[in-house]
Amino acid sequence: MSQIIRRLGVAPRFRGSTTGGTCPDIFELANGNFAVIGTDMTDSLEADLPADAARADYERIVVITRETLVRAKADIPDA
Repeated sequence: MSQIIRRLGVAPRFRGSTTGGTCPDIFELANGNFAVIGTDMTDSLEADLPADAARADYERIVVITRETLVRAKADIPDA
């Protein structure tokens, strides 16, 4: 297992989440991968995946807000 080394973007409270009810987030892991906290939308979006996209049984389709990704953009490495 890898460990979280940093958040990308700003904390949810700076995006209007004051109750913990909507806390999408993006984290960089020590192994270079990224972890995402979002809403599991697998059941409603899986049928809409393009023909060349697939998901393994252990994978989920997770949705984050546009603001979460836009605010993280500056922290996402180019390579």
